[in-house]
Amino acid sequence: MIKLSLASDHAGYEVKEELKKYLISKGFHIEDMGTFSSESCDYPDYIKEAAKKVALGECDFGIGVCGSGVGVSIAANKIKGIRAALAYNEEIAKLSRRHNNANFLALGARFLSVDDAKKIVDAWLSAEFEGGRHQRRVEKIKQIENLGE
Repeated sequence: MIKLSLASDHAGYEVKEELKKYLISKGFHIEDMGTFSSESCDYPDYIKEAAKKVALGECDFGIGVCGSGVGVSIAANKIKGIRAALAYNEEIAKLSRRHNNANFLALGARFLSVDDAKKIVDAWLSAEFEGGRHQRRVEKIKQIENLGE
């Protein structure tokens, strides 16, 4: 069973909740890292926890939702081992997995319908990393990530 960590801020709360129900109905195990209401909050607090679950291997993939998706992608990418991709359509979602081996998906709730978000998540989760020349590039990303050590 694939384990997913989910997180959002207040702007992404409703989309996250709909995605959670949808993904559970499809047989995914969900770790919901919050937020748990539509009250104003700070997305880094929740995205950090969801991304850590993926980086530590406790979840296979993560999905974060905020108003634009930009904040989620920036925050998640600060966690070593995370390759977060902001996807706004199915093709970008597929490419982020196929070419970048993205392990965290960022979505912008203010720019997507719930149905579109579901389609993007389906496309992302069904895509496979192609490896080959793309593996070399992912390795170079890991080298950049290790510059601070």
